[in-house]
Amino acid sequence: MKLAHRLGYYFSGFVIGIIILFFFLSGKKTSCDYGPDARVLKNIRTKKLDYSSNAALFFQQNKIDSTSIYAVLTNGDVDFEESITDLDSCNIYVINSDKEKKNLQLSIKNCDSIATIEQAKFLTK
Repeated sequence: MKLAHRLGYYFSGFVIGIIILFFFLSGKKTSCDYGPDARVLKNIRTKKLDYSSNAALFFQQNKIDSTSIYAVLTNGDVDFEESITDLDSCNIYVINSDKEKKNLQLSIKNCDSIATIEQAKFLTK
């Protein structure tokens, strides 16, 4: 069998397999969060989100609602240099977002069953 025929059979089977996978996985809540940022943000989003009194006051004074916070937790960048990730119980992650007009930085304490926004502030460039 010629190499061209082998490649043709291979790619036709590959395409059929991809189509079948898309068909079966289209209705499920599957995601491909393999990067460290994506895994941390997904882990925080799946937990109950709580606010410290300082963070709640900051959000109230600056009229930042929960949809903006969710946008930061979806599209933000985790700053691992400022984060404290070697703790035994609850790691503290610093998440920066400049996707919106406001440059927002959240400091989140990520425990086993709850994530608490400890501090929020605007970043200056």
